[in-house]
Amino acid sequence: MKVEFKLFSLLFAFSAIMGIIYGVFTKWEEPVGTVALFLTAGLCIMIGGFLWWTGRKIDLRPDDDPLGEISDIEGDYGFFSPHSWWPLFLGASGALMFLGLAVGWWLVMLAVPFVAVSAIGWVFEYFHGEHSI
Repeated sequence: MKVEFKLFSLLFAFSAIMGIIYGVFTKWEEPVGTVALFLTAGLCIMIGGFLWWTGRKIDLRPDDDPLGEISDIEGDYGFFSPHSWWPLFLGASGALMFLGLAVGWWLVMLAVPFVAVSAIGWVFEYFHGEHSI
């Protein structure tokens, strides 16, 4: 957790400094960018604080060891289907549905059945056919 804590601490410092610089260059008259940068700094310090607090409670992980090897953290990463077309269909139908939020609700209603069929197909692809378990 030390690496993540340091990363978010650096992001906090960067966002806070950039917020001050942005405010000075705009003479504090343009509030949106300054507020966004300070909110980003606040979010980074909250996440960094959580990681620091959590890192104190747990043992060191293999990736916190500067002398650690990649083989120290090897393990099961899960099963990823190399032949499945369902993620492509689900992504395309999901993009169509979210496009409908911008264009019109009629497109959302048109995309919902495609999302449902794609999600069901992806979940149940190993229950029948050539690759059934």
